[in-house]
Amino acid sequence: MKFSERWLRSFVDPSLSTAELAHALTMAGLEVESLAPAAPPCSGVVVAEILEVARHPNADRLSLCKVDAGEPAPLSIVCGAPNVVAGMRVPCALVGARLTAAGGEVFEIKRSRLRGVDSQGMLCSAKELGIDDDHSGLLALAADAALGRDVREVLELDDTIFTLKLTPNRADCLSLLGVAREVAAISGAAFKAPVVAPVAAKSEARHPVTISAADGCGRFAGRVIRNVDAAAAVPEWMKQRLARAGQRSISALVDVTNYVMLELGRPLHVYDLDKLVGAIDVRFGRKGEQVKLLNEQIVEVDEAVLCITDTSGPIGLAGIMGGDSTKAETHSRNIFLESAFFFPEMIAGRTRRYNFTSDAAHRFERGVDFNNNVAGIERATELILAICGGEPGPTVDQIARLPERKPVHVRSARASRVLGIGVSDAEIADIFSRLGLESSRTADGFDVTPPSYRFDIAIEEDLIEEIARIYGYERIPANQPRARAAMSPRPEAERPLMRVKDAIAARDYQEVVNFSFVEADWERDFCGNDAPVRLLNPISSQLSVMRSGLAGSLVANVRYNLNRKQSRVRAFELGRVFRADAGVEDGPLTVAGIAQPLKLGGIAYGPAYPDQWGHTERKVDFYDVKADIESLLATANVRFERTMHPALHPGRAAKVLVDEKPVGWLGELHPRWQQKYELPQAPVLFELDLDALLAAPMPAYREVSKFPPVIRDLALVVDESVPAQALLEAMLASRPAVVQDLWLFDLYRGKGMDVGKKSLAFRVVMQDTSKTLTDAETEAAMTQLLQFAAQSIGAKLRT
Repeated sequence: MKFSERWLRSFVDPSLSTAELAHALTMAGLEVESLAPAAPPCSGVVVAEILEVARHPNADRLSLCKVDAGEPAPLSIVCGAPNVVAGMRVPCALVGARLTAAGGEVFEIKRSRLRGVDSQGMLCSAKELGIDDDHSGLLALAADAALGRDVREVLELDDTIFTLKLTPNRADCLSLLGVAREVAAISGAAFKAPVVAPVAAKSEARHPVTISAADGCGRFAGRVIRNVDAAAAVPEWMKQRLARAGQRSISALVDVTNYVMLELGRPLHVYDLDKLVGAIDVRFGRKGEQVKLLNEQIVEVDEAVLCITDTSGPIGLAGIMGGDSTKAETHSRNIFLESAFFFPEMIAGRTRRYNFTSDAAHRFERGVDFNNNVAGIERATELILAICGGEPGPTVDQIARLPERKPVHVRSARASRVLGIGVSDAEIADIFSRLGLESSRTADGFDVTPPSYRFDIAIEEDLIEEIARIYGYERIPANQPRARAAMSPRPEAERPLMRVKDAIAARDYQEVVNFSFVEADWERDFCGNDAPVRLLNPISSQLSVMRSGLAGSLVANVRYNLNRKQSRVRAFELGRVFRADAGVEDGPLTVAGIAQPLKLGGIAYGPAYPDQWGHTERKVDFYDVKADIESLLATANVRFERTMHPALHPGRAAKVLVDEKPVGWLGELHPRWQQKYELPQAPVLFELDLDALLAAPMPAYREVSKFPPVIRDLALVVDESVPAQALLEAMLASRPAVVQDLWLFDLYRGKGMDVGKKSLAFRVVMQDTSKTLTDAETEAAMTQLLQFAAQSIGAKLRT
């Protein structure tokens, strides 16, 4: 919202400087985004009248002007403007005047000689004064402007342009009237509301209007004005105010409607009465109907779009933009003024659908005062008659259905508790009065009826905010919160989340944060999920489902980095996944029917190590990532079991188990997805339940022997189909008491082995806490291990 400070002060003139006024508005919630001068600094520029214009003797495109600038004698000035004529009054920069160039550089006007003729100054265009980009000719001033008077005074250039950054709920401040009401409430200055007197009808001319969609259009006021001069010149004062509000002057009728919109916050529309075919009907569109708008865009409407129609069909989008077929032009003689109220929910979102916006839609979708329809018509009629003339008919005001303004109750005690300060009832009542809010006292507070222009007051908290704004945020002390400090116990059997992140970061992984909504293809490819949780209102057609796994996002991270020449990627993400689960009920952090467990996912791609002279480059593989997972689960009883997963290579995938419970998976990306997602090599991925990573078993005491260990190797021959893990677990489960540790260190196939057989070599560490083991005890333990392996697995000692 842009406006001129002078225009604002014509409504309310507080005893505040420009900077103080801007600060007061910002602190009241109407953020002043910028302050800019109406024109750059200049001095020595006065009003002058051109007495004579003669051709320059030495140049075809220059004129020699005799100018009266209020000096004792006329000045001789060379001018190149094409519109220079005798009798016009223009800005004249005298010798010694200082102007500001477009780049901000200040230059001085000096007496000069142009093509052999002396020039005693410069006649100025709007661009040379810095008030407009128009440099096609001299800036014409009013014929009654006093000669010799400073142009800055005549054009009111000592003005400031305010730009407000309004929040969407404050549609009432999208006008000078609304901002002035706020300034009056903040400062206590007198508020001079614009006086809008009814304009008497000079004819009985009317145009029939029907409101068929009362749920979309609650009120429609209209007026016929005949015999207008639509080509009449727009007054300079109106052009100036519009320009400083960011509006370009177009024509008298358009400028009047824009002016009333900025002044009163009332969007209007002007129809060429002679182009209307039959009565106007406000209704919803019909399938297949089209309308060409004022911006020359042709749009198709349907049953969800509110339209202004006549017998010929749609002639405009209600509350958004008028149609091209009925627009008023400079040759229009008879016009019809529209001033309607459209419910915000019937306008909101329609401009985004058609990929454009308008000033009217910006206001209607936020809420427009439904009690100033007639005032808008009368104000516009007054201005049109003053500029274009004409014969107005009566104002016809139809009311179908208006929003109900229900009183909102606010408790004084709650207001004081929320704000942290005591505000008396008398002060609250004064604040409501200054804001123009009708209130009545109750036993514990106030009942407040919001005015027709405030759509943002609906609940008690809205009124508490109003109290805070006008009371003054700066008056509310910044007290430190007081509370008893208590140490929260941390379970020893659970490690902090940050320690998990630190642990994986120490393995050379970098954290990423991805959207929880993903492409449906990712769910099918990486999770085998054909029925993911779908979004009702996705931000884009691609991101239409909630993820049930982290793999798709991590693969996308790798592709993103590869496209930016990053050949080595190791990333992890800690986030929620979303899966349908009928057993989940509604709760503070849950949604019925949807499980949302936390997962830790990771991906490794490219070289196993960064480039360095001490390592021969090799690609990261399954076992590198398996080692990373073993490091993360170092304190847990973890093992890996072959598995099948839709995202992974069939022979290079494993299930992760902790205490025999599955907690995740890891493996190499399936070749099909490697090809589909255009990856030069297959990355290795993993996904783990966060709960398993947070679990930290309590330490248990075990006596450390002071006697030397005995180490033996045991090589067993088993069938090819026997997993090494199964044999290892079987021996660990039945090991003698002296066997402290047992692990696989070698696998052999080849010469000397029967077909279908393999050799598994285990290292056995034996130790006793009370004595040194004898050879007999050692051999007995080894024999016991061998016998159990033979009985349970069918293993034989390799000879």
